Amino acid sequence: MNATNTNHRLRLGIDIFAEHPNQYAQDKAVALLCHAASVTQNYTHLTELASLAKLNVIRCFGPEHGIWADAQDMEAVEDQEQLEPNTGAPVSSLYGHTIEQLTPSKESLAGVELLIIDLQDIGTRYYTYIYTACLCTMRCAELGIKVLILDRPNPLGGVEVEGRYTGQDYLSFVGMWPLPTRHGLTLAEVVSLINHREGWNAEIEVIEVQGWQREQLLCDTKQNWVIPSPNMPSFEAMLVYPGMCLIEGTEMSEARGTTKPFEWVGAGYINPFEWAQALNELNLPGIHFRPLYYKPTFHKWSHQTIGGVQLHITDPHKVHPLRIGLHLLATTRRLYGKQLEWRKKAYEFVVDRLAIDLLFGDAEARQLIDQHASPAEIDAYWQSCQKEAERFKEERAPFLRY
Repeated sequence: MNATNTNHRLRLGIDIFAEHPNQYAQDKAVALLCHAASVTQNYTHLTELASLAKLNVIRCFGPEHGIWADAQDMEAVEDQEQLEPNTGAPVSSLYGHTIEQLTPSKESLAGVELLIIDLQDIGTRYYTYIYTACLCTMRCAELGIKVLILDRPNPLGGVEVEGRYTGQDYLSFVGMWPLPTRHGLTLAEVVSLINHREGWNAEIEVIEVQGWQREQLLCDTKQNWVIPSPNMPSFEAMLVYPGMCLIEGTEMSEARGTTKPFEWVGAGYINPFEWAQALNELNLPGIHFRPLYYKPTFHKWSHQTIGGVQLHITDPHKVHPLRIGLHLLATTRRLYGKQLEWRKKAYEFVVDRLAIDLLFGDAEARQLIDQHASPAEIDAYWQSCQKEAERFKEERAPFLRY
């Protein structure tokens, strides 16, 4: 584990890699797993670095949202007909029409000797880049291909953990392996943990971040933020995401189609002033709910003016986003009854379970909400989740690098 100091300038794994890329590649045939945020602190993209260093890149892989993060949520991305412009390598999509396409095929890795992974994660179980990295590592282990991970800080910090492990009956692409909702790990730490837990025995090298400490959130660092997906534009959006992504399991709007996805939430039946007052009366730490009206340009409730709230962060270090999400849904059910509808359409390739259960990782939370659970009952459930979060802290301890 490298020692870190808050006085040191933050250096990402890719920044260190950029100094001597050939030292790491060693003339091997290389594949890159990257997206739009795979850039140095000076905004040089990984594919450009590889090209300038004349690395032998023979394949590029793009995760959900595509290699340039231009595709919306759950939008299938085809293999690109055109070659990647910097390296000249063919681009294969790891988010297509079927669950099988989430894992790179053996054919797409033919001839590859080193897979370089640089993906900006946001520290939440639902965010699928950690699973793409793990599935690629699993396949590389099968084929004897070395994996090099260019690590990045967890923008939600590396201390706080929130939520239960995903239940075995609720595994999906928003929870492929049991993890709590907010896991407090970097990408390299997640991959290393799952590699050990699953017994893949992959050969993994990690270029660690320098100048980051686990208690630091993105707002405490000087990291330049580049959006890793179309609806993750800001620190505020990602901080509330562990709770507000639950809105994807409903027919409410998580404000896709606006400038404030996940920071705004609403529906056509909501009185924003009534709703905001009820939510603020819960006195949840670090957050204030402001009533508003908004009109999404696409996605749910598109082209309709709806009532909702904006989640204003008053203290980022005190926010418990999963607890906020639980209370927001429970308050909606108590105020608006059956008008709160759960999503019943397929979600992340799953058709036989509700999306909200996949997101929670169990059915108990939804059942509590449907029973018009009181704030005290919701907090009791959240506290039970925190007991499992503490157990995860023990499991993750051997894999912490910072």
